[in-house]
Amino acid sequence: MTLTELRYIVALADHRHFGRAAEACHVSQPTLSTQIRKLEEQLGVTLFERGKQVSATETGLRIIAEARQILAGVGRLRDLAQAAQAPLAGPLRLGVIPTLGPYLLPWLLEPLEARHPQLELGLTEDLTDTLLARLLDYELDTALVALPVEGGEFETLPLFEEPFLLACPVGHPLAALAVADTGKLQDSRLMLLNEGHCLRDQAIAVCGQDWTDPRFQTASLATLLQLVASGHGCTLLPALAARLEQQPRIAQVKLEDSAAKRRIGLVYRRSSPRSADFHALAAVIRQAMPDCVTAIDAG
Repeated sequence: MTLTELRYIVALADHRHFGRAAEACHVSQPTLSTQIRKLEEQLGVTLFERGKQVSATETGLRIIAEARQILAGVGRLRDLAQAAQAPLAGPLRLGVIPTLGPYLLPWLLEPLEARHPQLELGLTEDLTDTLLARLLDYELDTALVALPVEGGEFETLPLFEEPFLLACPVGHPLAALAVADTGKLQDSRLMLLNEGHCLRDQAIAVCGQDWTDPRFQTASLATLLQLVASGHGCTLLPALAARLEQQPRIAQVKLEDSAAKRRIGLVYRRSSPRSADFHALAAVIRQAMPDCVTAIDAG
C-alpha cells in the first residue's frame, strides 16, 4: 500500500468518475484504475461499486475516511519540516484564481525569484472553491484569491484592492466617458463569466443581477474581451487584466463607484506552521505590485 494509491482512492471518491479522478491526480485513467484495482486485491475488499456511476461501498467509505486522515497527517509532517527552513526556501505550492494568474504572474515571478532564489514554486490555477478544497486536502500550501473567504479553517492576509473598469466597444455610448456611474450600465447588459467564478459574483454585486446578459457566459476573460471587441456588449475588467489587455477596439472606462473593486489576499490553513513563509510572500507581492492597484498595509 502506498500514499499514491491512497490519493487515488480519495480522488475517485471525490469525483465519482475515473476520468475526472485521473485528471485531478495528473495520471492516465488506466494507471489510476489499475492501481485502485491492485489496492482492492491487496486488501481483499471492493472499495468501489462500478456501474453507471462510481460509488464507494460501505467498507470503502470507512477505508477512504482513514486514507484522508493518513494523507492529512503526511501533509502536516511536510508542513512542519518545511517550516524549519529559512522563509521561502524549498517547495511552495501556490494556487491562484484564473482572473488573477495571467495578470499577476508577469510582475510577481521575477522579484520573487530574485529575493528568494531557494524557493521552488509550484503553481495551480483553478476556481476559488477548488483551491480551498485542495488547501484543506494538503495539496496546496496557500492560494491567491478574492476575499472574503468563509470558513474557520482558514487564515487570510489581505494584499491589495483592485478596481474594476468597464470594457466596452469603442463605438458604445459609454466609451467616450472619462468616468462612468454604475447606474448608467443598466442599458448595457453585462457579459459575465460562468457560475463559480468569483469575478461573476463581484460584478453582480457592483451592477445588479438584472443588468447582466444571460446569452454570454464564458470560462475566461480572454473570450469575454473578444466578444466585447466584436461589439456584442460590455464587461467588467479587473485593473491588472485591463493593464495587459488593451486593444484598439475596446474602450476602458473608469467607474465612479468607489465600491467597484475587489480585495485580493493570501489564504492558508489556520493550522499551518508556515505563516512566516506566507508573510514573506505577501511582503514581496505588496512591494512589487503595479500602481493600478492599492496595497493594503501589512498591519
